[in-house]
Amino acid sequence: MTADMRTVRTLAELAELTRSGEAPYLRYSPGPESDAEHSSTDHESGLTMPGVSANPLTAPGWWTLPLEDWLARRVCQYLREVDEGARPWLLSGREVDFGPDNEPLLVDIRPVAWIAPELVEEARERYTTRLNAGAATHRDH
Repeated sequence: MTADMRTVRTLAELAELTRSGEAPYLRYSPGPESDAEHSSTDHESGLTMPGVSANPLTAPGWWTLPLEDWLARRVCQYLREVDEGARPWLLSGREVDFGPDNEPLLVDIRPVAWIAPELVEEARERYTTRLNAGAATHRDH
């Protein structure tokens, strides 16, 4: 399954895959083969969820900055999981429900590509230089 997966190396390439709809989701996990063995688990309740959790990459309608800025933000959102042994990869699938963080839960997973370390670094650089990374979200104006 993962032997024939390509690797996406730039935000521009990721943007192209996102725009085309080929890779509308990002996941951090050991990989597709591991995920095929079981659904995601809600760590707080211990309940098994009806699919694997994923992060949607399509920017919302209110987003008027470049898509690459949105993608950098999404790639950087769960980087802490890399330290826990996860690896970022792109996928498509069918949404069946949502998880505790309101993330889509997917079945009928189709792995698309791995995210290269250099894309993660490009995303981190773009996220911290172009956006107010880590700003408080509780002050609505």
